[in-house]
Amino acid sequence: MQQPPSRTGHGTHDHDGHEHGAHADHTEHADHAEHADHTAHAGHMDHTGHAPASWSMAARATLHCLTGCAVGEVLGMAIGTALAWHNAPTMALAIVLAFLFGYTFTIYAVLRAGLSVRSALKVALAADTVSIAVMELVDNGVILMTPGAMDAHLSEWLFWGTLAVAFAVAFVVTTPVNRWLIGKGKGHAVVHQYH
Repeated sequence: MQQPPSRTGHGTHDHDGHEHGAHADHTEHADHAEHADHTAHAGHMDHTGHAPASWSMAARATLHCLTGCAVGEVLGMAIGTALAWHNAPTMALAIVLAFLFGYTFTIYAVLRAGLSVRSALKVALAADTVSIAVMELVDNGVILMTPGAMDAHLSEWLFWGTLAVAFAVAFVVTTPVNRWLIGKGKGHAVVHQYH
């Protein structure tokens, strides 16, 4: 007599098939999720492994440098003009003071985060050197190209007007430089961990 199909065997076969299908679906889902995570991660990172900097972050970094540069440069120009120095020493003093005040602002900020003076100096040099150098190159170039600006006195609108335009141009030029540096993990990116 022909035996009826085993319910146990049939049930086991269906169960195994179900489990295999569920496992395949789960694996496919996990692979898809992993791919999605990787894609999302790649979308937020460039090929160097650093997240691209936002324009607002770059603008804040540039404004930070510009503040120190402006204080130092105005002070240098004022001293040189008051002492009736020639253009070259006046500009040299202004540039030196711009770097000094630019670094000082950053050093003060990271010292408050608990760093030693030595470490704070290293951070400031790494964070600000390129930014300040570009800014000084641009704004002093604008001043030199403006007729009569270097000979203007503190009481003349040409002195202050030229400085204002020079700083504005320097800000516009330096902001993309800072954005690129921060995106590479350099420049002001080294300061952010202490904020």
